[in-house]
Amino acid sequence: MNIASLDLRQAVLHNMHGSSESDVRHTITDAITSREEKMLPGLGVLLEVFWKNSSAEEQNRFITIVQQNV
Repeated sequence: MNIASLDLRQAVLHNMHGSSESDVRHTITDAITSREEKMLPGLGVLLEVFWKNSSAEEQNRFITIVQQNV
């Protein structure tokens, strides 16, 4: 698969495919602690994965956490 020909969403999903829970945690933690703007789109893709695969209860909990902390 040629990553250069993929869109950003596909590239992030391709790069994360097969990652362990530890790998995913490290990726998220690294993106947040590095504070690099270029990491934000990748976090957005991971948020999209979470959102699409979460129950309404999990989504509401997420919304509450964000709303209370911004």
